[in-house]
Amino acid sequence: MGGSMYCRLEQTSNKQIQTALIVMILSLGMCVSGYSGADPGEKNALDTMKKATAFMMDEVSNRGGFLHFYADDFSGQWGEVAARKSMIWVQDPGTVGVGMMLLDAFELTGDTVYLEYACKTANALVWGQHPAGGWHYFIDFDMTGIRQWYDDVLSKYWGYEEFYHYYGNCTFDDNVTEGATRFLLRLYLITLDPVYRKPLLKALDFILVSQYPNGGWPQRYPLRYDFAHDGKADYTSFHTYNDNVIQGNIRLLLEAWEKLGDVKYKEAAYRGMDFVVLSQMAPPQAGWGQQYDMDMKPAHARSYEPASIMPHQTVRCIRDLESFYMMTGNRKFLGGIPDAIEWLENSYIPEEHKQYKNITHATFYEVGTDRPLYVHREGNSIENGRYWIDYNPKNPIDHYGQQTRVDVEAAKREYERVNALSPAEAMAEYNRKHSRLRPVPKIDPSEAENLIESLDTRGAWVEDIGEHWDVRYYYNLFYGKPEVHLDGIVTGTYIHNMETLMTYVKNLRGITDE
Repeated sequence: MGGSMYCRLEQTSNKQIQTALIVMILSLGMCVSGYSGADPGEKNALDTMKKATAFMMDEVSNRGGFLHFYADDFSGQWGEVAARKSMIWVQDPGTVGVGMMLLDAFELTGDTVYLEYACKTANALVWGQHPAGGWHYFIDFDMTGIRQWYDDVLSKYWGYEEFYHYYGNCTFDDNVTEGATRFLLRLYLITLDPVYRKPLLKALDFILVSQYPNGGWPQRYPLRYDFAHDGKADYTSFHTYNDNVIQGNIRLLLEAWEKLGDVKYKEAAYRGMDFVVLSQMAPPQAGWGQQYDMDMKPAHARSYEPASIMPHQTVRCIRDLESFYMMTGNRKFLGGIPDAIEWLENSYIPEEHKQYKNITHATFYEVGTDRPLYVHREGNSIENGRYWIDYNPKNPIDHYGQQTRVDVEAAKREYERVNALSPAEAMAEYNRKHSRLRPVPKIDPSEAENLIESLDTRGAWVEDIGEHWDVRYYYNLFYGKPEVHLDGIVTGTYIHNMETLMTYVKNLRGITDE
């Protein structure tokens, strides 16, 4: 039929007929292959969002909670490491990430089904809240055999030392407790449901109780000391910056103070800000470490995280101190920055150390000598492998970057700019930035179209999860095995695709800021 249409189209001189036939041909093509480059429109985007969410919540989730990866036939499942079917993972891109996205969808669409699903997700988190008030990396709805699971599976993940030992307490690592608390705060402010107020306040009180008198926080709480190994003390009680522990708690407490009005959250946040000042090392090595022991000396964590001063952490602390000055107008937060910048200027690694051209610094510097430290390992499993640390830049480990790039000149310029602001000017700038709306990015309609067309009939976005490290590593605990290819469902992809479609809808509605 298509061939004869083209023949008649070439023979006619009537432009109106030509136009009508072209529209017909394009319409037929769209019926066969979807949208074929056309703008899919708001309804198709919203329908896709709803179908994908129904599948994820009703077919994939465990009581509203999520892991990170699932085999397409649900024969296997993973969080950051291999998981049991009875588990959900708290940290992003798991349960908290989905919950936050569902609230985004509700606020955009007004569709209460998203709010109902978000409440279901919150209920899973509340079920798994530790009696002390925080959260562990995962929630297991059937704790029978959990210690055996650690012994048989998790302790075999060479390098994943945070999973070698089951403490039975809560963690601030990877934004776990912070993320769950922030989600409950947001949900409570939307619903004002007292069902969520109680666990929210319990979580916030947990953050207050776990704070050390000097303002810092441990990685885990209640405190445990029962996993000393390889001649090293259990590091989980140390004052911890790594993975945003201290900074994350400060920001969360400030948000709780702003939205709930209780001054005790502000006071605790300010003690945390003071900890950033007091934890700076003295010149000439005036940077920061990732962990500090009870004597406030830089301390080790995992086998490949030596006690050291770290340029990347130092830059982060410099930025935080500038932000604290702009927030409070108190110049004490700027006092140590010049010494920190001077240390960064004096700590460039030699050219012969550089793994890549744009590298400037090592990741770790030895306390006292300021010599770059490098981590190495040998073997192919936890049974026959080992880590060691020396000064040799050759053949370092590749799963934890041993060198980094620091733009010291940019850090210096920003400090000089902030330092030149009066306290009133600094606070005015902070308030402007704090209240500023974020621009909504532009989504090409073809990107939305691809997401709509790639959703399968169930409502799943399927991909090769064998390409993801956490899954690949599970199948390759011993090096040398062939790579695995496994079709599956990725929670992070679902979150990303939903956010993309929501942004596309905002574009259609003319929403430019949020």
